[in-house]
Amino acid sequence: MFDLKEAAMHGGTDAMGVPAHDFSTNRNACGPCPMAVKALQAAHVAQYPDPHYTQLQLQLAAFHGVALQRIVMGASSSELIHRITLHAVRSGAKNVIFPQHHYGDYLQAARVWRLALCSRAEASALPALSWACEPSSPLGELEDIWPTWQQVALEKEWRMLDCAYRPLWLEGEAPQRPLDAVWQLWTPNKALGMTGVRAAYAIAPLDTAAAELQALRDLAPSWVVGSHGVAMLQAWVSDEVQQWLVQSRMTLRRWKAQQLALCAKLGWQVLAGHQANYFVARLPVQEIAAPLAAMRAQGVKLRDCASFGLPGHVRLGVLPPVSQAALERAWLKAALSAPQSIQ
Repeated sequence: MFDLKEAAMHGGTDAMGVPAHDFSTNRNACGPCPMAVKALQAAHVAQYPDPHYTQLQLQLAAFHGVALQRIVMGASSSELIHRITLHAVRSGAKNVIFPQHHYGDYLQAARVWRLALCSRAEASALPALSWACEPSSPLGELEDIWPTWQQVALEKEWRMLDCAYRPLWLEGEAPQRPLDAVWQLWTPNKALGMTGVRAAYAIAPLDTAAAELQALRDLAPSWVVGSHGVAMLQAWVSDEVQQWLVQSRMTLRRWKAQQLALCAKLGWQVLAGHQANYFVARLPVQEIAAPLAAMRAQGVKLRDCASFGLPGHVRLGVLPPVSQAALERAWLKAALSAPQSIQ
């Protein structure tokens, strides 16, 4: 079982406010997407949205080429992670499986419902909830779970693929996967560069029973997605927004190459295998807390990866050159103030 005392950690806005140069989140730094912002400005905020999200679900189903019944709306990816965990527990799940390094809400939800963390071999006798994310978080790598998912079937398993960063795949094309065989979790706010707007949806596996889908929907509150979330998701599936996303990936590739070169110049060891608009680097210091705090005081925030099981490392979202220049200045100033910490 898990210790419930450890709090979840996140990047982004903190007690000091919004960082001027926020490398700590994985949002698309080309955003916010102008067309999506325009859609939010036109949202009917004086009225409730359709509680059944009829038109929105039709649009999402058409966009993904799936049956309407397979779409499940959510307030955010985190809300869906907690709701799906509860549903799996009510349906008999005893164990949870996820990668060594992973998004903290998988673990947080498992703690709340006291699931046991185990390997696939240990889970084979009992129903299990299995999480994967591709590109992975925080490393941005390909997942190694696919061969196992395709070859080994547990007695009962909820296979959950977090697709948060698939729209931000920068290293070639995203690999073809048998997505109809797994639950897909989509959170377009990251790709649109507007993580302050919360809305998400899941796509159920092709063979999911209607009763299971209804049970999962019944766990949601009324109007789980507000008008701004509806507007964002409707913009997400439009041709003009998808074209903007294509163009933004081209820009992000250029910025990423520059940022990787900067890390090499600073002596930061970038971990290999990253596929998306973020990566993890090991800092050349004995203790990273002090320099990270000094950089945050200068308006530059990085994501300490200790909570991911990677002490001494930081995750960096790809930002434009002006932010990269601020990163270099902040690091050099922090290093000068504490030269004894440099290895």
